[in-house]
Amino acid sequence: MASETLPTQETQVALFDKCRSFTAARDLQAAGLYPYFKPISESEDTVVVVEGKQRIMLGSNNYLGLTHHPKVLEAAARALHRYGSGCTGSRFLNGSLDLHEQLERALAEFLGKEMCLVFSTGYGANLGLISGLVGRGETVYLDKLDHACIVDGAKLSFGVTQRFNHGNLDQLALLLERNASGKGGLIVVDGVYSMEGDIANIPELSKLAKRYGVALAVDDAHSLGVLGPNGEGTGAHFGMQADVDIIAGTFSKSLASVGGFIAGDEPVIHYLKHHSRPFIFTASLPPANTAGVLAALQVLQSEPERRDRLWANAHHLREGLAALGFQLGTTETPIIPVLTGPLNTTFLFWRRLYDEGVFTNPVGPPAVPPDGCRLRTSVMATHSSDQIDFCLEAFGRIGKELGVI
Repeated sequence: MASETLPTQETQVALFDKCRSFTAARDLQAAGLYPYFKPISESEDTVVVVEGKQRIMLGSNNYLGLTHHPKVLEAAARALHRYGSGCTGSRFLNGSLDLHEQLERALAEFLGKEMCLVFSTGYGANLGLISGLVGRGETVYLDKLDHACIVDGAKLSFGVTQRFNHGNLDQLALLLERNASGKGGLIVVDGVYSMEGDIANIPELSKLAKRYGVALAVDDAHSLGVLGPNGEGTGAHFGMQADVDIIAGTFSKSLASVGGFIAGDEPVIHYLKHHSRPFIFTASLPPANTAGVLAALQVLQSEPERRDRLWANAHHLREGLAALGFQLGTTETPIIPVLTGPLNTTFLFWRRLYDEGVFTNPVGPPAVPPDGCRLRTSVMATHSSDQIDFCLEAFGRIGKELGVI
């Protein structure tokens, strides 16, 4: 009898209605302006081969140019043959290697912290930090331009999230004053903001954290290897490494691999080691990646001239773009956003540069406000002056043709 009540025709799944009506990406594909998921078939450091053509990579986070360093490649190859291709388990159970512990000790020493914990991704590190540390009745304070993984970590926590406008520390102070109750609190900021290229105000953030008895965590994803006397990150850049309670970061930028970490006082890291779900329930970082990061960290410290070249290249590109008349926002780092106006113009600009042999990253909503569309560029230590000049010439010519400058 029950079968007689079933509908005679299949009912469409309502959940998928939004999928069927999503056409924005297909429209861009049809217009030849879709800029995402471009498969790289070959890489030679600053030059990549995409769709059969060589293009200068001006959008990578490979700041120190270590992805092709022979010591990094050799270390990864040795580990691959010694340990195999993966750990097939979490760190908590069967997936811990001596390599993981060596890396954690090396990072803790380099960053001037008591202890470090290695995650399988930088995204997972911030998920694990915030969701593992901030509990019921506690508050996490986020800059509105914090990376998505910080926002998602706050969503996963059982605490309350308070957000302040980018860099508006007066607003943060009001939030801290309003919530002053003696309960736990954590301020989390990016050390360098990935779409703006500006640097967090660690001195003032530290003052607020101490005044209101909350912890300060800094995501040094784009700072490690770039800022600080020896590349130790944002806190060290201000001479205030000890004033940053927790440093999070990733290996997918200056350290030329994949993975992430959290570093801080031993009791904090020990607690997270046993309470961070993204750490406990994720397979551990593969051996080759771990060994590669260890080697990259050693090169970072033994070849400081790479950081000098990175900054020289950043000045070359930034000053060249500014001289051409482009608006670059508040950037202070090797991340140099070129403001381009409407989204359609941004995609067209990207396509013209791409066809000329320059690979950049077009950025629009929701990553930036609708009126803040940009081409995100970033240099490496290994870019040559000729390569940067080639990119500048293309930017200038196309920018004039499209009315961006």
